[in-house]
Amino acid sequence: CSSIGIETATELEEPEMSEAYETLLVTREPGGLVFCTLNRPQALNAMSPKLIDELPAFLDALHDDTDARLVILRGAGRGFCSGLDLREQTGGGATVRPSVSASLRGQHKIAELVIKMRRVPQPFIALVHGAAAGGGFALVLASDIRIAGESARMNAAFIRIGLGACDIGSSYFLPRIVGSSVASELLLTGNFIEAPRALQTGLVSRVVPDAELERAGREMAEAILRNSPVGVRLTKDCLNWSVDAPTLEAAIAMEDRNQILASQSGDFREGVRAFLEKRPPKYSGD
Repeated sequence: CSSIGIETATELEEPEMSEAYETLLVTREPGGLVFCTLNRPQALNAMSPKLIDELPAFLDALHDDTDARLVILRGAGRGFCSGLDLREQTGGGATVRPSVSASLRGQHKIAELVIKMRRVPQPFIALVHGAAAGGGFALVLASDIRIAGESARMNAAFIRIGLGACDIGSSYFLPRIVGSSVASELLLTGNFIEAPRALQTGLVSRVVPDAELERAGREMAEAILRNSPVGVRLTKDCLNWSVDAPTLEAAIAMEDRNQILASQSGDFREGVRAFLEKRPPKYSGD
């Protein structure tokens, strides 16, 4: 969209191709770029049961989708995602006490969202404007690259409603991104971190005016998509494993394996030819 602060999905630019969901707007463009827009603007894109059903379905479909090379994740309306929709989860305010086993199944379903995001081969770029709270913050943390609009403000809202702040992977991702001290501050207080400090701490890689979020996302996507499909997929995979590598040798072993795999591809041969011929490569995904 020309401005990320949209009020309804109908204001988005016409996509090249779109897929039917109730709570997501998924559009595809030539070259492998996929936009996934959380599309409940009337509720600040809060995570309703329907959204929690549809988002993993979208993620599952990405596994074997070689046409989809990169996903830009964003929210419609005034913010990215305000977290779990407490009104729908509690029946509009009524006291609902499901069994422990049912609660655990529901918890696993939500938590698996970030696992699925990391397992799919496509990199995720999160474009964050307005609030990204609770589960919305978790989706931002699970993304590979985070770009913030000037209005962005993020927090681990769980602790502000009587829960622990360590939820949906936040205790894993946050200290690895910003370090243990800042992560402890954000998780223990539940305070918002605004865009300028998010940039300062490395939580996001760029901050731009809200109206320029899509442009910034597209520029980042184009820089990634100009590289070979196999190289991008292997790089995301290696980065994920290397974050938890027990030793330098273990990380290098993964790098060595990936380089040998990539060197057997037609794209590697095309990349070398293009470099020698001083022209842009034309990768086929082979």
